[in-house]
Amino acid sequence: MLMVEARQVSYDYPVFDEEGNETGKQRAVDCVDLYVKKGEFVAILGHNGSGKSTLARHINALFLPTEGTMLLEEMDTRDEDKIWDIRRKAGMVFQNPDNQIIASIVEEDVAFGPENLGFEPAHIRENVDAALSSVGLEKYREASPNRMSGGQKQRVAVAGILAMEPDCIILDEPTAMLDPSGRREVMETISYLNKEKGITILYITHHMDEAAKADRIVVMDHGQVVMNGAPRQVFSQVERMKELGLDVPMATDLAYSLRKGGLDIPIDVMTMEEVTDALCRLKSRA
Repeated sequence: MLMVEARQVSYDYPVFDEEGNETGKQRAVDCVDLYVKKGEFVAILGHNGSGKSTLARHINALFLPTEGTMLLEEMDTRDEDKIWDIRRKAGMVFQNPDNQIIASIVEEDVAFGPENLGFEPAHIRENVDAALSSVGLEKYREASPNRMSGGQKQRVAVAGILAMEPDCIILDEPTAMLDPSGRREVMETISYLNKEKGITILYITHHMDEAAKADRIVVMDHGQVVMNGAPRQVFSQVERMKELGLDVPMATDLAYSLRKGGLDIPIDVMTMEEVTDALCRLKSRA
């Protein structure tokens, strides 16, 4: 079953002059077709201005297409009668958790979403307990988010989405402002939610080691999808990625350099362990 289906989706931003008058349109997303299966983990890559965040905001109807159709579990995001169902089924986590956390106590913040959706009090308590357990923050339910680390705050933001019982979570560069420890915390949580809970993940990132954990990678450029495939398939195209202004995992880049130097290293390696194994095999054949 498809979770997300974009059919020739395009989106135009209005352009204004210095006096605030609209002078035209700028296309940010251009005729995109995208299909995401239920339970899939898809990473979306692209340089700044590629259209990836704009496309992501269409999935839960924060933006509506200028042209084309966006469906979430076969619900059209243009259907106003389905808007609350769409927003509940597809939650969004943004880059800065401080912009999403509104309460002074963790459990109150996590309860905010389901309260606004009209869940019964007993149902809310159950969902808050389950959400905090899923992100490993049960012991912090009465803590102040202001005193938590960046990684913990982002997990609170994820818990707030989980409490609304989503089938899909869209994350727009959620680790961009975090240190390595915080990034690791968030990625472990996302992996658990995808593999153990079956939640569909759409993950926007500039960190290629994070994208490498996805089932599939979608690369955008100038509002269009220009690459779409498994991480090994996408990252093995090192020169194409560099043309698009993007990196590849460090191990992939090293293997690419070794191949250019004449060593018979596989083109699709993604970890340093794989590079080491390839070099050891070469040495054993020497």
